[in-house]
Amino acid sequence: MSEFITKEKRTHYCGNVGAEHVGDDVVLMGWVHRRRDLGGLIFIDLRDREGIVQIVLDPERRPQAHALAHDIRNEFVLAVRGTVTLRPEDMINPSLKTGEIEIMVDELEILNESVTPPFVLDAESEVSENLLLKYRYLDLRRRNLQQNIILRSNVVSETRNYLQQEGFIEIETPFLTKSTPEGARDYLVPSRVSPGTFYALPQSPQLFKQLLMVSGFDKYYQIVKCFRDEDLRADRQPEFTQIDMEMSFISENDIIETIEGMMAHIFKTCLNRELQIPFPRLTYGDAIERYGKDNPDTRFSLELKDLTDVAGGSEFRVFSETVKSGGAVKAILLADDKVFSRKDLDALGNFVTGYGAKGLALVRVNQDGWTGSIAKFFDQDSIKRINEKTGAQPGSLLLFVADTKEVVNSALGALRIHLAEKLELIDGKELAFTWITEFPMFEYSTTEDRYMATHHPFTSPVAQDIPLLETDPGKVRARAYDLVLNGSEIGGGSIRIHKPDVQSIIFKALGLGKDETRKKFGFFLDALQYGTPPHGGIAFGLDRMIMIMAGAGSIRDVIAFPKTLKASCLMSEAPSEVSAEQLADLSLKTI
Repeated sequence: MSEFITKEKRTHYCGNVGAEHVGDDVVLMGWVHRRRDLGGLIFIDLRDREGIVQIVLDPERRPQAHALAHDIRNEFVLAVRGTVTLRPEDMINPSLKTGEIEIMVDELEILNESVTPPFVLDAESEVSENLLLKYRYLDLRRRNLQQNIILRSNVVSETRNYLQQEGFIEIETPFLTKSTPEGARDYLVPSRVSPGTFYALPQSPQLFKQLLMVSGFDKYYQIVKCFRDEDLRADRQPEFTQIDMEMSFISENDIIETIEGMMAHIFKTCLNRELQIPFPRLTYGDAIERYGKDNPDTRFSLELKDLTDVAGGSEFRVFSETVKSGGAVKAILLADDKVFSRKDLDALGNFVTGYGAKGLALVRVNQDGWTGSIAKFFDQDSIKRINEKTGAQPGSLLLFVADTKEVVNSALGALRIHLAEKLELIDGKELAFTWITEFPMFEYSTTEDRYMATHHPFTSPVAQDIPLLETDPGKVRARAYDLVLNGSEIGGGSIRIHKPDVQSIIFKALGLGKDETRKKFGFFLDALQYGTPPHGGIAFGLDRMIMIMAGAGSIRDVIAFPKTLKASCLMSEAPSEVSAEQLADLSLKTI
């Protein structure tokens, strides 16, 4: 053991020493960020999780420590004792939190040496992501990632503080559970003691938290790992963390008010940001109609305008035939028709075709009417009506898409975001929360040839829509709600079904027969018979929420040890093969 550590204790973190400590004797420990030898004095930037401080080794003050410093290189681990002094005025570094002071070293010990790292840690240099993930423990020494992980820790802590004060009880639910594949693929775990059978890692604690409501724990929460074997992208990981909650004897408003209070608390304590509550609410139908998406970014306008009624009566056949076949015509208004060149506009047309649209029609608005290839197909009355509906003025540009309703909303919803980014309309510092409510209960899957649950099969339908469950399931609305922040869904939940007869009807609407339902969910249907209270809940993707709070580009930047887009860990080389003996123990063979 280090003699230094046995006789001295660290008194401060490197980044927490300031002018108020001038004259104090301090003990610091950390990594060498940078070393500069000026021939006499040796300057070392010492780094730990809280920041960097400059230490100075003077050969006249402590020759033994100064001699030892000649062997020091970047990422060596040091312990030092010294006196805090003010820097000379011409050497103050205003960009550094500790830039007013330095430590005059009296004692130094090299606790450990380091080989040369595979990439530079003291700058935001261009390094391949694969290299960073292979040496993730080194990447985590960089300031931005450390701040992200510390923010994550603070958010988790403040979430617990808030929910405990609100009367919630933290309860852990099992990781080894039953496979009920109704959503993404399960990660399966073979059982050694019951050969040929498998556990599933939970995609969410959904059934267990509802069973806790049956058990009488009327306010439950858990910060829990969940697992989904699905294709990945920048905001997804095979294992992720949820803030999971459930409450009994409540309505949608009770849950929404609780969450708004929690968000206000988290953002104030962790980011010192005041949130305006209550948050705006949009029905699913309104969100799709106005923004083309059920997770709209409301930090800017560029709303979609439905022109189906007017455009359907025009002489432009693309529009009129689309409307006759049950499609839609919508447009986005740009206030300045000179903001894009002809080449840019052609690129926008190519952009919407990537979302299934056949193309993009456009007109320029002027004092006398419209100009553009489709202008001649519209009479003055139609032009006036469309201008009024969209708010078009002379100098405006209208961008139209005509197709099925789904394609129009998808293409223009994506174009809206694309335009905002190109025109720099998004305020990166703004926080725009929006609740989305009244989702459709079901979505029809052409591949499965049946209805699928939009959220999950335990969501309660709107009471007046229950008669439609057996006659027109596509029109049934769910008592579901999502919380969207800056265009990303960060949480979703619903009021649950608490009566077994309604739950059975839902399973039937999903095309699940009695035997299949019994096999998958029998234990849960049994529990619903024993006085289940009305209840509901919500779950938040902690990783995605922290990503937005930290202003990070990927959730990998807020997870200590993330996986790649192929669900592998480059550092530990997981997943990996296992021995034949291990497979034999599990009664398994690989193909």
